[in-house]
Amino acid sequence: MEFHRSVLLKESIEAMLITPGGIYADATYGGGGHAKAILEKEQDIRLFAFDQDEDAMKNKLDDSRLTLIHQNFKYIKNYLKLYKAVPVDGILADLGISSHQIDVPERGFSTRFDGILDMRMDTTKKVMARDVLKSYDEEQLVQLFREYGEIRNAKKVAKTIMEKRKSASIETTGELKEILLPLSERGKENKFYAQVFQALRIEVNQELQALKEFLEQSTEILRTGGRLVVISYHSLEDKLVKNYFRSGNFAGEIQKDFYGNPLVPLKVITRKAIVPGSEELVQNGRARSARMRIAEKC
Repeated sequence: MEFHRSVLLKESIEAMLITPGGIYADATYGGGGHAKAILEKEQDIRLFAFDQDEDAMKNKLDDSRLTLIHQNFKYIKNYLKLYKAVPVDGILADLGISSHQIDVPERGFSTRFDGILDMRMDTTKKVMARDVLKSYDEEQLVQLFREYGEIRNAKKVAKTIMEKRKSASIETTGELKEILLPLSERGKENKFYAQVFQALRIEVNQELQALKEFLEQSTEILRTGGRLVVISYHSLEDKLVKNYFRSGNFAGEIQKDFYGNPLVPLKVITRKAIVPGSEELVQNGRARSARMRIAEKC
């Protein structure tokens, strides 16, 4: 099963500082591209990988050093403790959705295909995107599209959905695009749809809350000097990662002790985010929004 081309593969593996005898975690296994590269880097290591998508489980590498766990990465601390794998020497998280998820119409992630408005990364969960559109009130929808989609006319989007709901439910990606078309700026329809779909996807999967829990737990389970490497794909994720790496909290406000020393759990290795080079962008257009940040446990 083809998932996707791993983004910033060489850069992320180098950032992990993989050494013999180490224990590492791949928080977002997907197609196993990063995991494979980690395992190839050194022979004497253990790797624990996480993914909540059932399809990712079908891509498990045949390698005894790999333990693949079918769970959301927000449970990383509990499972690594269960496997007696704490502390770990490095953690990698490649956020966002895989090409496989986007390219399967029935998953409902893509603006390119008509399919059921699903968008669940974990298909055992009950709430789909269509359920959000059916059940949320207008104020909830406004907040959702404004915060998670950064949509300027979020009120109009919410109002249009509420009006449509009076006569029929919105079940498919095509139906949603059709009713929102009049609200999009001419020539920028695809960008507008992408923002709408992003907002729904984040809400359905509670992605930002899961990311916060993952980041906080990662600092607890990393050994001193261990690396945390995160690749994000939109500003909402990147801001959370940047603030947490810098300050140890999501507001980005550095706390100090009685003597004025910063109370931070991590040392920032990358002042500026690392982005894909021109060669990678030619080979993989979906890497264009990727931003990688690296931090080290103090």
